[in-house]
Amino acid sequence: MMRRIRLLSSLFEEIQETDKPLPPSSILCLTELYLVIRKAKILIESCSEGSLLWNLMQTEYISNQFYIIVKEMAKALDILPLSLLHLTTDTKEQIELLHKQAKRVQLFVDCKETQRREELVQLMVINYEMNRKNKVFIDFKKIRDILSSTGVRNPMEFEEEILKLEAEAEKQKGTGGLIVVSNINNLISLVSLSKTTIFSGDDEHFSMKTHEDQVMKRKMPINGPHDQSFSQNIPDEFRCPISLDLMNDPVIAASGHTYDRISIAQWINSGHHTCPKSGQRLIHMALIPNYALKSLLHQWREENNIPVVMESTSSSSEIKRTTSSKRRSHETDIDHISASKSVVDAVKMTAEFLVGKLATGSPDIQRQAAYELRLLAKTGMDNRRIIAEAGAIPFLVTLISSHDSRIQENAVTALLNLSIFENNKILIMAAGAIDHIVEVLIRGLTMEAKENAAAAIFSLSIIDEYKIVIGAHPRAIPALVMLLEEGTTAGKRDAATALFNLAVFNVNRGKVIHSRAIPLLIDLLTDDKAGITDDALAVLALLLGCSEGLREIRKSRLLVPLLIDLLRFGSSKGKENSITLLLGLCKDGGEEVALRLLMNPRSIPSLQALVADGSLKARRKADALLRILNRCCSQVTNSVG
Repeated sequence: MMRRIRLLSSLFEEIQETDKPLPPSSILCLTELYLVIRKAKILIESCSEGSLLWNLMQTEYISNQFYIIVKEMAKALDILPLSLLHLTTDTKEQIELLHKQAKRVQLFVDCKETQRREELVQLMVINYEMNRKNKVFIDFKKIRDILSSTGVRNPMEFEEEILKLEAEAEKQKGTGGLIVVSNINNLISLVSLSKTTIFSGDDEHFSMKTHEDQVMKRKMPINGPHDQSFSQNIPDEFRCPISLDLMNDPVIAASGHTYDRISIAQWINSGHHTCPKSGQRLIHMALIPNYALKSLLHQWREENNIPVVMESTSSSSEIKRTTSSKRRSHETDIDHISASKSVVDAVKMTAEFLVGKLATGSPDIQRQAAYELRLLAKTGMDNRRIIAEAGAIPFLVTLISSHDSRIQENAVTALLNLSIFENNKILIMAAGAIDHIVEVLIRGLTMEAKENAAAAIFSLSIIDEYKIVIGAHPRAIPALVMLLEEGTTAGKRDAATALFNLAVFNVNRGKVIHSRAIPLLIDLLTDDKAGITDDALAVLALLLGCSEGLREIRKSRLLVPLLIDLLRFGSSKGKENSITLLLGLCKDGGEEVALRLLMNPRSIPSLQALVADGSLKARRKADALLRILNRCCSQVTNSVG
């Protein structure tokens, strides 16, 4: 809605600047547009100032309100006499495009929001049962995730949300909606309880159910002076699933899940013989140190100034603190080499153990093992090499085709992380991974899996030989173009960078063009929400290098004014690619584009500013384009004379 109103603002600015009287037929349209914008402003302010959770509960209603306003905008533009207004061609084209888009718009409700809303309703029901003193346990991790996804993350935001809900309840009381008020009060109760539980450390209600047992989760304090500020910023993979606290001594149980040694030892010593996370029966009680994760934990603690906690193997209750600054100054090179070898051996043992779980474990075990390998491959080239040497790649390639969304997501992301190591690219391609990766790109069970599949294609295509192999796959490039249209911001960027890499080779450019990428890329230049303007420009500049791409790009009537604006407001890289596109469009039979540039009052000042302040490459190309425009202007003058 805000993007549409920004487009209308260019219309209003030009109308204000003209000295000629407005045609009477335009007054009615402008009055209607004024009312539409007023409604949009009220709705946007209501959404931004109101309760985030209440907005979530009303997601269909709010979506419908925006839909109605867009339809009203389309009706107002139906009667706008554009031909009678003294507007630039640029503005006319923008308003015509806005009009067409507004007429075609369909009601859109985000399925992720509706799913989140359903989860929130379930938690409200559980909270209601708890208030009636029924023996029901609420999953505060889920409510924390829902609140976080809507923008409620810290105690102050929790308090603000409660106040907004209370204000909404007061407002609804006057309408006689008793059920609505009751629902809002239930939400207030749920958020208040969550705030107390999540931030006070008192989460006696916070439970995690297993098949045979129920583990009551407890928050343990982090040793050190920064407890409160860092407890909220601990990555999930560093938290023990039992205590939810930062792990000190991570170990792998027989099920393949990782826990803090103290927590899982207490669990086993209390007579339990099942995995707390999966409920699966443990076939043995041995705990294997997860040295790879321990190394990452150590690094994270040092980066965040959290004292590193060392636990003795003889007694888990004897905890010794140390920091890197307290290491003995007389440590020798031999000690360092010995320590490095121990870390490598530990990573090797962990990798071999996890690969064994990939090969023979149940789906639950495979899911966890793939996740552990994904994490292990995230840091360090040595880790990536060791995992590949342990034989993980063929098993991960097979698991990409799993019908379990988490297994698929972990497997494709692990391969992405492994592919950063150059030699692993060869192993991944030799394992026949590209067919599976493209299949995930097309039919992935989660958007994250699709996006990481695109990122994996980008990583693999760094090798020139694989640019040809991947480009020759009949569905690879069309699938990337599909993600360019349907993905999140991260997904669109992954798709654009992968397409750029593939399009470096001429043989792939025609396939990108035939997949209808060019109109999508041009649309993305104006999509503030997508936020990949520079990436889209880079791909367009590359496609301009072939005759077919040049023809397709010249067909767009919107591109030239967009590029002129990007010369003024774009990033340094964006300006370079914009001037590359404009120069290419004006060369070799581009007289029509040159004339359109000359007719736009902003083009010459923008080019002159770039000659004065742009990068070396941008200055050189802007100067060349100005010479072309000067020749074109002289030819027009002579022909008129």
